[in-house]
Amino acid sequence: MKFGGTSVADEKCIRQVVDILEGHHSAGAELAVVVSAMSGITDQLHAIAEEVVDSRGEPPVDTFIEALRTRHLRVLDQVAGDDADEVRELIDTRLDNLRNILNAVHTLRELTPRSRDYVISFGERLSAIIVSAALRERGIRSVAMDGCEAGMVTSSIHGGSQVLPESATHIRSRIEPLLPDTVPVVMGYMGCTKQGVLTTLGRSGSDYSAAVVGAAINADEIWIWTDVDGVMTADPRIIHDARVLPSVSYLEAMELSYFGAKVLHPRSIEPAMQKDIPVRVKHTFNPNHPGSLVVQGEQRDHRVVKAISYIERVSLITIAGAQMIGRPGVARAIFSSLADRDVNIMMISQGSSEANISLIVDDDHLDRALEALGDVQKAGLIRDVTHDRGVIAAAVVGSGMAGTPGISGRIFTAMGRARINVMMISQGSSEVNVSFVVRREDGPAALRVLHDEFRLSEDCDDDA
Repeated sequence: MKFGGTSVADEKCIRQVVDILEGHHSAGAELAVVVSAMSGITDQLHAIAEEVVDSRGEPPVDTFIEALRTRHLRVLDQVAGDDADEVRELIDTRLDNLRNILNAVHTLRELTPRSRDYVISFGERLSAIIVSAALRERGIRSVAMDGCEAGMVTSSIHGGSQVLPESATHIRSRIEPLLPDTVPVVMGYMGCTKQGVLTTLGRSGSDYSAAVVGAAINADEIWIWTDVDGVMTADPRIIHDARVLPSVSYLEAMELSYFGAKVLHPRSIEPAMQKDIPVRVKHTFNPNHPGSLVVQGEQRDHRVVKAISYIERVSLITIAGAQMIGRPGVARAIFSSLADRDVNIMMISQGSSEANISLIVDDDHLDRALEALGDVQKAGLIRDVTHDRGVIAAAVVGSGMAGTPGISGRIFTAMGRARINVMMISQGSSEVNVSFVVRREDGPAALRVLHDEFRLSEDCDDDA
C-alpha cells in the first residue's frame, strides 16, 4: 500500500491512514507500506535548495528548518505516544543534517544533482518515521526503512533514477521476513546506487517505489491510496462530471499516466505488469469506494474511448527544411543530438513530404533541445527551427479504439465544430491512444468537447 502526500499531510490524515492499515492488519493481511513526503514538503525542499545556492546574503536556512521541525513535531505529538521522544530525537538529527548540507551548498555556491537528491529526500525521511510511530502507538509492530535499507538499487542518474533488476532479490530478502508480524514503512521516492549513493526516482516516484516493492515480494495486489476515488475519465478539476473507471488495462493506465493523469506514475505500471499483479487505486478519505482496478488485458466497458488526459508545461518544436527530403541520416542527426543533451521527446509527428518534423518536449527541456537542434542546423541538415511554449498535449485513450473505424474522424470533427485548431497529431501503433496538440487556452474546451462527444460522464451500456 502506497500513501501519497495528501494522505499523510497532517495528524488527521495520518490517523486515517493508520485506521486503514489497522483494519487490514487485524483481518490478517500482510502489509508493506510506502509513503511520500507530507503534502508540499518536497516542493519546499526544491525551492530552498535553489534559493541557498543563489542567495547573495544569509539564506533563510534556520527559518526553513524550524518551520519543518514545527510541522512534523506537531503531527508526531498528536499521533504517537510512547515513541514520541525517540522519534523526536531522530527528527532533530535529520534536520541538523539537512541544515548542514544546505549551508554547504550556500558556502560552495554549487548545487550538484547528487546534493539536490540528498536535500529533496528529506520529506520522506521525516514522514515515514512518523507513520511508523503512529502504527506502533496502535499496538502494531512497525519499522521505518529508507530506500537503501529496503534494497532499492538504482542507476546513477540523479533526479530520475531507474530501479535495477537486482533490486528484487535485495527487497525480498529485507521486506519478506518482516511481514508475518511487522509492517515495514518504506520511504518512497528514493534508492541508492551500488556504491551507496542516494538517488531519487523523479516526481511521483513513490508510486514507482511501491510497484517495485510489490513486484519484488510477489504481492497479491498493489494499492495506491490517493485523494480521488480512482482513475477518472478526465481531470475532475476541469471536467466536473468526470466518472471513475471501475477497471482499466495496464496499457490504458500507462497511456493516461504518461499524458498527465496524476493518479498513477507512468513507471509504476511496468513492475506490476511484469508480474501480472493487479494495481488498485483508492481514496484515502473515502475508503469504502471500490476505486479502480488496473489489470492485464483489454477492459472493455462498451465504449471505444475510456478517458481523456493531457500534459501541461510542454513546448512544440517544428523543424523544417527542403534539404531534409530524401536525405538519409537527417532524422538520426536530429534525435542523436537531442539524446546527447538528455532531452526527452514526448511526441513526434512527421509529414509525408519529409520536409518537417514536429516534436513535443517538456518545458524544462526546451532550452537544451534548441541548443541541440542549433548544432544540426549549423551542419546544414535543417533550415528552420521554431518553438511554441503556449500549448498542451492531449490524448484520447481506450483499448476499444483499436480496430474501430472512424474514431479519429469523430475526434477531429468535434474539435472542428468547436472551432479549436489542432496544431499536431500523433497516433501510436498500439492504437490505444490518439494524441494531439492545441493552444493552451483551448485545452479545457477541447477536453470538454471530447468528454461530451464520447459520453464519458454517462453510465450506459450502449456503445459510445
